[in-house]
Amino acid sequence: MKISARNTLPGKIVSVVRGPVSTEVTLEIAPGIQITSSITTHSADALQLKEGGQAYGVIKASSVMIGVDD
Repeated sequence: MKISARNTLPGKIVSVVRGPVSTEVTLEIAPGIQITSSITTHSADALQLKEGGQAYGVIKASSVMIGVDD
Protein backbone atom coordinates (compact mmCIF):
# COMPACT_ATOMS: atom_id res chain seq x y z
CA MET A 1 0.00 0.00 0.00
CA LYS A 2 1.37 3.41 -0.96
CA ILE A 3 -0.22 6.52 0.46
CA SER A 4 0.77 10.18 0.76
CA ALA A 5 0.00 10.51 4.47
CA ARG A 6 3.14 10.26 6.60
CA ASN A 7 1.46 9.04 9.77
CA THR A 8 0.54 5.45 8.94
CA LEU A 9 0.24 3.22 12.01
CA PRO A 10 0.00 -0.56 11.53
CA GLY A 11 -2.11 -2.34 14.10
CA LYS A 12 -4.39 -5.19 15.05
CA ILE A 13 -8.16 -4.69 14.96
CA VAL A 14 -9.45 -5.22 18.50
CA SER A 15 -13.02 -4.00 18.05
CA VAL A 16 -15.51 -3.39 15.22
CA VAL A 17 -18.85 -1.89 16.27
CA ARG A 18 -21.14 -1.72 13.26
CA GLY A 19 -24.09 0.63 12.97
CA PRO A 20 -26.49 1.22 10.09
CA VAL A 21 -24.46 4.19 8.78
CA SER A 22 -21.15 4.34 10.67
CA THR A 23 -18.79 1.80 12.20
CA GLU A 24 -16.25 2.35 15.00
CA VAL A 25 -12.97 0.50 14.45
CA THR A 26 -10.39 0.26 17.24
CA LEU A 27 -6.78 -0.65 16.46
CA GLU A 28 -4.11 -1.64 18.95
CA ILE A 29 -0.97 -0.01 17.53
CA ALA A 30 1.32 -1.00 20.42
CA PRO A 31 0.77 -3.03 23.60
CA GLY A 32 -1.89 -1.15 25.56
CA ILE A 33 -2.16 1.71 23.03
CA GLN A 34 -5.34 1.92 20.97
CA ILE A 35 -6.81 4.36 18.47
CA THR A 36 -10.42 4.46 17.31
CA SER A 37 -11.81 5.64 14.00
CA SER A 38 -15.38 6.17 12.87
CA ILE A 39 -15.84 5.20 9.21
CA THR A 40 -18.87 4.43 7.07
CA THR A 41 -20.30 0.95 7.46
CA HIS A 42 -20.07 0.60 3.68
CA SER A 43 -16.30 1.18 3.87
CA ALA A 44 -15.91 -1.24 6.79
CA ASP A 45 -17.74 -3.91 4.77
CA ALA A 46 -15.70 -3.19 1.61
CA LEU A 47 -12.45 -3.52 3.64
CA GLN A 48 -13.78 -6.71 5.25
CA LEU A 49 -12.72 -5.48 8.69
CA LYS A 50 -12.93 -8.02 11.51
CA GLU A 51 -11.52 -8.38 15.00
CA GLY A 52 -8.05 -9.92 14.97
CA GLY A 53 -7.30 -8.64 11.47
CA GLN A 54 -4.48 -6.32 10.55
CA ALA A 55 -5.10 -2.76 9.35
CA TYR A 56 -3.50 0.67 9.29
CA GLY A 57 -4.53 3.85 11.07
CA VAL A 58 -3.82 6.72 8.68
CA ILE A 59 -3.68 10.12 10.32
CA LYS A 60 -4.06 13.16 8.08
CA ALA A 61 -4.77 16.49 9.78
CA SER A 62 -7.56 15.74 12.29
CA SER A 63 -8.81 12.52 10.63
CA VAL A 64 -7.97 8.88 11.25
CA MET A 65 -8.79 6.53 8.39
CA ILE A 66 -8.44 2.75 8.12
CA GLY A 67 -6.62 0.87 5.32
CA VAL A 68 -5.79 -2.76 4.59
CA ASP A 69 -3.52 -4.51 2.12
CA ASP A 70 -5.22 -5.95 -1.00
